[in-house]
Amino acid sequence: MTATADIMTPDLARNMRLIGHCDQGGRGDGVQIMVENGFAYIGHLFSQGFSIVDVRDAANPKAAGYVAAPANTWNVHLQVADNLLLVIHGKDVFADSAFSDEASYYKAAAGTALGTAAPKQARDWDAGLAVYDISVPGQPRRIGFMPVSGGIHRIWYTGGRWAYVSALLDGFSDFIFMTVDMSDPARPREAGRYWLPGMNLAAGEKPGWEPNRKFGLHHAIVDGDTAWGAWRDAGLVVMNVADRAKPELVVHRNWSPPFQGGTHNCLPLADRDLLVVVDEAVLDDFGDGLKNIWIFDIKDKANPVPVASMPVPIDEDYPRKGAHYGPHNIHENRPGTFQSSSIIFSTWQNAGVRVYDIANPRQPKEVGALVPPAPRSMADRRPGKKAIIQSCDIFVDRAGLAYVTDYNAGLYIMEFNG
Repeated sequence: MTATADIMTPDLARNMRLIGHCDQGGRGDGVQIMVENGFAYIGHLFSQGFSIVDVRDAANPKAAGYVAAPANTWNVHLQVADNLLLVIHGKDVFADSAFSDEASYYKAAAGTALGTAAPKQARDWDAGLAVYDISVPGQPRRIGFMPVSGGIHRIWYTGGRWAYVSALLDGFSDFIFMTVDMSDPARPREAGRYWLPGMNLAAGEKPGWEPNRKFGLHHAIVDGDTAWGAWRDAGLVVMNVADRAKPELVVHRNWSPPFQGGTHNCLPLADRDLLVVVDEAVLDDFGDGLKNIWIFDIKDKANPVPVASMPVPIDEDYPRKGAHYGPHNIHENRPGTFQSSSIIFSTWQNAGVRVYDIANPRQPKEVGALVPPAPRSMADRRPGKKAIIQSCDIFVDRAGLAYVTDYNAGLYIMEFNG
């Protein structure tokens, strides 16, 4: 835990305040975060493995453990429910010099970039879904693993029988949607899959998009029998999963071009027939242009209609600040966490955290902001990287405390006072 005046003095705070900070045991890089029974579980982007942080005292969070990943493997994303921790295993992309320039990964199909689209080749990373028992809080004990040939990127799991993953399979151009049967957590198994036509190269399908377009699933949020898939440069893919063994397409909508693509989250607000959709900024120095957080009307699931986008931060010239500028993630209203269909928490990387009120979905407004100070050290040692805040993932607990990770700056705990 490092908590000095500069670390706890934000560059900007409006209707928000910092509560605590933790350097995660010297591994300041974090991607997805889950908080359960007083402990945070944080996937790393550069340090491989995942960390555990004791957050029972939000003002004094303490590093409480670290689980190393196998060689050349990252655990960037994870999920917690039913005393289980699910952790992805995939290739540590940014440890590979071939991807030191992020565009070389984000402007190519994953299967092509990682070599999994071709006939089976030797690989030096671990690939699949690991399952841990966390019935003793803060002490994960691995109990199961499901191999997935090319790896998994992200998971949606809120307990019960079904998990949903974005899976990279041999012979496919990029990540596809897969349902996973968790009825025996020690032996998770694939139940069904869906992909966009053109992705199954091994079956002779031909992509109908340019090679530099990333037509692959980031992840899907599942509400009832509907999966809302964020398919990166392919936009929104809505699937019916009433039969988990046979997901079916409801509708595919893509707004790229003319907009920039990179769709990352699709959060349904079922009580209001709304969908919040995030397009992720992935390149430094505004290299992929303006990305938006959209609001869609989904009264008819087969005809989602965009009605507005969130206002962009205007309190500084963020496009010229450096590093990544633009949306990355939102709080996803998981069961047992902060629930709202009108207040949206989001991360904007070099523009920190932004909170929006969408009571009027056609006129969303920013009602809170917090930009943490620059990181004191860098976990990201790729050439040209600068010490600039990069707020990454956000998890908001039932009490309203927001837990925010960064690519370098450790874990920040903050509060919205709007």
